[in-house]
Amino acid sequence: MTVKTELHTPVQDTATQRSNAVTAYARTNPFKFGLLGALGVLVALAIGGVIGQLATVLVYIGVAVFLALGLDPIVTFIERRLPRPAAVTIVVAGVILAFAGVILAIIPLLVEQISNLIKNGPQMVEDFMASAWYKDVSGMFGSTITDAVQGVLDFVQDPDNFLDIGGGVFAVGAGIAGGVTGVTIVLILTLYFMASLRSMKHVAARFVPAYQRDTFSGLLEDVSGAVGRYVIGQASLALINGILSLIFLSIIGAPVPALLALIAFIGSLIPLVGTLTASIINALICLFASPLTALIAIIYYLVYMQIEAYVLSPRIMSRAVAVPGALVVIAAVAGGTLGGILGALVAIPVAASIIIIVQKVTFPAQDRKIVPPATSH
Repeated sequence: MTVKTELHTPVQDTATQRSNAVTAYARTNPFKFGLLGALGVLVALAIGGVIGQLATVLVYIGVAVFLALGLDPIVTFIERRLPRPAAVTIVVAGVILAFAGVILAIIPLLVEQISNLIKNGPQMVEDFMASAWYKDVSGMFGSTITDAVQGVLDFVQDPDNFLDIGGGVFAVGAGIAGGVTGVTIVLILTLYFMASLRSMKHVAARFVPAYQRDTFSGLLEDVSGAVGRYVIGQASLALINGILSLIFLSIIGAPVPALLALIAFIGSLIPLVGTLTASIINALICLFASPLTALIAIIYYLVYMQIEAYVLSPRIMSRAVAVPGALVVIAAVAGGTLGGILGALVAIPVAASIIIIVQKVTFPAQDRKIVPPATSH
């Protein structure tokens, strides 16, 4: 007869003793054990509540870090010829001037064009209803479209309705003011983070054991570089779409071309679906000018999206992030589901960072395991 003996290591014995001690305490002091558990739940709920209250602040910090990483490659490029404080100062000045220039150039133009749209809105609706294209469509689908458009026209032409929506306008104004405040806070935090990015990386490395700091620092540089290149690439694509949209829509006589260009710029910041969504919105707004204008806008955006997908995006983003196409789709959809627009914006660089970590940490660790672990019987 063979007798099998079980081997126990000191670690296993210690874990067993702790488990037995907890079980014995729970049996002898059930009230105190339950009270400690309830206190733990309350502490967890309190921490969750604090995080919920600070959600907006945490979003500001996350966006600011994201933008600081995006501007860091520009600082590094200038740093080749100038000291880092001078490079940071130049980039900070450039960002402030660009932000002020956009505010001074776009906001008055948007206010003027939106005022003209409100002033000329009823006439535009009447011209739209008098067009041959509208008469053909209403003849095909009956009086449903006619009644809907006439209802919109009656609402716009009635001055009393503007009093009813005054509260909504005030809420929109408050929302815009809050948005401007948020943008200002993010801009200030971005400048601070950009100036202290290296010291932040150094402090982060201090939390890692000394024998792993070189590997961790290299990994951190790779991740931050991927995020920075992605931000610059995506912003470049959005800027190209915004400028070309402003030029083309102004040429074809689209309504509020500055607003439409801003929509195109913001849409292009969102991966995958952003450009398509902004193009559809702009084409629908162009429909108020004339069906021909909307058709020309649709053709333009179809051509532009092909050029962006096969010419601009590969050239600009090829050096930014090396993420397979399937993972791009999955990351963008998952990010948009979890975090809305901001989630979709950061999803791809997060996916690229995970790929870098897997390639430089997980895979080497697995490659070093060439001998199976010893088993005890």
